[in-house]
Amino acid sequence: MPDLERPTAIRDAASFRDPSGFVFRRGNQLFRQVHEHHSPDWQAFVSSGLYDQLVERHRLVRHNEVSSEFAFDERAWRVLEVEEVPFVSYPYEWTFGQLKDAALLTLDVQAAAVAAGMTLKDASAYNVLFDGVRPVLIDGLSFERRAEDEPWIAYRQFCQHFLAPLALMSGRDVRAGLLLRDFIDGIPLDLAAGLLPAGSRFRLGLATHLHLHARAQRQRSSPAASQGGKSRLSRGRLEALIDSLRSTIQGLKWEPSGTQWSDYGDTTSYSEQGAASKRALVERFLRASEGEWVWDVGANTGAFSRLAADLGRKVVALDADAAAAEQNYRSLRRDGAAGILPLVVDLTNPSPALGWAHQERRSLDERANADVLLALALVHHLAIGNNVPFPQLSVFLARLGRQLIIEFVPKTDPRVVDMLSNRRDVFPDYTLDGLKAAFERDWRLLDEEPIEDSQRTLLRFVRTAQAA
Repeated sequence: MPDLERPTAIRDAASFRDPSGFVFRRGNQLFRQVHEHHSPDWQAFVSSGLYDQLVERHRLVRHNEVSSEFAFDERAWRVLEVEEVPFVSYPYEWTFGQLKDAALLTLDVQAAAVAAGMTLKDASAYNVLFDGVRPVLIDGLSFERRAEDEPWIAYRQFCQHFLAPLALMSGRDVRAGLLLRDFIDGIPLDLAAGLLPAGSRFRLGLATHLHLHARAQRQRSSPAASQGGKSRLSRGRLEALIDSLRSTIQGLKWEPSGTQWSDYGDTTSYSEQGAASKRALVERFLRASEGEWVWDVGANTGAFSRLAADLGRKVVALDADAAAAEQNYRSLRRDGAAGILPLVVDLTNPSPALGWAHQERRSLDERANADVLLALALVHHLAIGNNVPFPQLSVFLARLGRQLIIEFVPKTDPRVVDMLSNRRDVFPDYTLDGLKAAFERDWRLLDEEPIEDSQRTLLRFVRTAQAA
């Protein structure tokens, strides 16, 4: 039960589009306020058994009704304490597999809703979060009663948020998923149709749900399931629509291989002795660190993320390489591993604040809560590969976490030699002493150990009060 002292209520800046209610926070507790006009739909959602079914199957977060004393304001009809997913991630940070699994979850939930006489009134990808590698719906107010023969009013939204980006990632280039950063209401269907290969028009699902759908929008002749106008759609036809969308999504494939870093684990220059030494040092440094959350920045395919998780930590595994992150996600799903959330994030261009008033989607550092940062085999890519000066790297890392385990790779290491082979060495401060001097303001050095049978060094820092 919530704390009866009732800390000051703070409304979530991203929760303003739905007139049925909104999300707010009191202290560490998350609530959703429900307005009077949504009461028939909420009551039908609960009485139908659909709410219990979805919660029991871990497809929807739990919403517990609490006292009206916790209401944000006088408009509240009900106040619900909402089970909170530990970390908020966004669709443009997900791997191909994550976006696909979120799409299939949405369709499964819609199918269950239709069977219960209800429907999802919106199908936004932002209504899904990942608890580790498990997608879960977070918006209990998305459900409303379905009138007889009513079409799915969220059909177009589903296609823009899920089908269009997945089709582009599968049929054109996986990096097309980043278009979701510019189009936070989903990729326009006419844009997706124009970018896809011509052969996509001969795939029934894409022809129907994307190409013809886009044409219908352009011609302003809204089909029943597109705009939800006066046309009707029987339950049987709606179920067929959901099945068609599901088979279309399932048919979209992408194989994560051949990129520079997805194959890194198989081509690393570490000797067997060096790899064992690094693993032992990382484990020792992690055991010496405090806190629950580890951010593995530059996680690659997740070997050290798993090490942290095996020590009981919750892990966010960030990597700029979509193939490496996808391999990580697939292996975690296959093994049933919990506690690790892989994401596609480029630290040289991290997710910014987006949306209305720059407050709908928070930047990466606004969501930062790392107790420990793991930055292994990363510094040379940032400092030499992307010309990020050590002092700026120090400041940014201090915004993300309060403890740091970082690996320094010197210029004599084969990896750095290769990076400098086709460019001038304009990095006189790129030395171990240079890194320690640049980090001195923001971090206090706790441990420093060489990695055996290599030229690399592992360091452990804690953030200074000045940086905090």
